[in-house]
Order: sequence, then C-alpha cells, then structure tokens
Amino acid sequence: MSETSAEDRIWTVPNLLSFLRLLGVPVFLWLVLGPKADGWGIAVLAVAGFTDWLDGKIARAFNQTSRLGRIIDPAADKLYVFSTILALLVRDIIPWWLVALILARELFVACFIPVLRRHGYRALQVHFLGKAAMFNLMYAFPLLFLASHTGWYAEMARVTGWAFAVWGTGLYWWAGVLYVVQVRRLITSTTKE
Repeated sequence: MSETSAEDRIWTVPNLLSFLRLLGVPVFLWLVLGPKADGWGIAVLAVAGFTDWLDGKIARAFNQTSRLGRIIDPAADKLYVFSTILALLVRDIIPWWLVALILARELFVACFIPVLRRHGYRALQVHFLGKAAMFNLMYAFPLLFLASHTGWYAEMARVTGWAFAVWGTGLYWWAGVLYVVQVRRLITSTTKE
C-alpha cells in the first residue's frame, strides 16, 4: 500500500474509536443535563479520555495514521471540552469567565488559520503543551461535576478540580501562544524563500 493511499484511509481502528467518541458527546450532554446522571456522564468522559489515548497509541503502533484521523481526533476533543463546559455552565457549576477564557483562546487561535491556508499550510501538528492542557481540562471537568454533589468527596473534588481547571486553562493559552509563534515562523520562512 502506498503512503498516499495509507493517508487516505477511512476505515481504521483509531478512526472508529474517534467516531465512537463523537457519538458519545450527545449521550454525555443528555446524561448530565436531562436526568442529571453525573456518574454515568463521568463514565462517558472517562471512556472518551481512554479511547482518545488508545486511538493515538494504535495509530502510531500499527501505522494507522490518516488525514481523517488528524481531523476527527482533535474535533472530538474540542466537542467534549465545549459540551462539558456548556453543561457545567448551564448547571451553574462553573462561572461564565472560565468559559469565556477557554472560548477566547479558541477564537484567538482560529484567527490564524486563514493566514496558514493563505500560505499553503493546512494545520500545524498538535503541540505537547496543547495535549497537556487538554489532559488537565479533561480531569478538571469530571471533578467539578463531583464537587457539585454533597458527598464526602465533594470538597476534595472541588479543590482538585479547580486546580486542574486553572492549570489546564493556563496551559491552553500558553499552547495557543506557541501555535501563533509557529505560524509566524512558518510564514517568515516561506516569505524568505
């Protein structure tokens, strides 16, 4: 199989896992906003986090990376983040300013996508810092759901959840700034050629 056709593959195990993660987003929203079954909602988030890790491992170990996978994997991550912060905001668990910070970072980075495309680039590789930020946020959100309960674990979940949320949001912005630095370097190097 040539490398070009390998890049165009759709039916791979990592892509299937990413599609399943995408299907879990509305299930998660229904669980936490409808019956407020937070335990099941957190289970969906945990499975999504595990399959996010697993699809990357499988893609690299069995050479199943694809163009589609590089699109749907981060799309699933972002949908989980946005749906989770939406649910947390609707349930009045997190303040609007945290949502505004996360969404502002997305808008900030999105402003540079047309610049990349104008110079012939599609997207940049996901930076390790961006993955670390997502890791922190995906830990923060289930903990913040638990913190909204009255069990013995609520206070510990609140402190730990907020620590992950603040750290994750900071890393998210830092990764966004590094993304802009990468864009600037690419543009500078192509204009010098």
